[in-house]
Amino acid sequence: MRVESESMTQFAQVMHPVEICPPEAPVHARLNLDPENVKNGLGQLVLTLVRLLHELLERQALRRIDAGSLSDEQVERLGLTLMRQAEEIDRLRKEFGLEEQDLNLDLGPLGRLF
Repeated sequence: MRVESESMTQFAQVMHPVEICPPEAPVHARLNLDPENVKNGLGQLVLTLVRLLHELLERQALRRIDAGSLSDEQVERLGLTLMRQAEEIDRLRKEFGLEEQDLNLDLGPLGRLF
């Protein structure tokens, strides 16, 4: 497998601290890694990763539902679990004082997280 250096450069720009990102990069495309505000910067990073995993789980669940590989009871439990997960992510986001857009990571050629 070959990794294109241009794609890796774009990915690295998104992941670098604010002062390394180009000034034209939108604020929401950067992680806040300010040493004075470590709690929120770390919270943003962790919640962004949790949100990414949640989105992947939702997509996988929809594939399984569409394929008909789950019973009605399993579909109900899965939906309830994903809903509670989303509520908890939202609660934590508010606890850290983050906006919804703060967790919307730019994945380069793949587009925005949500």
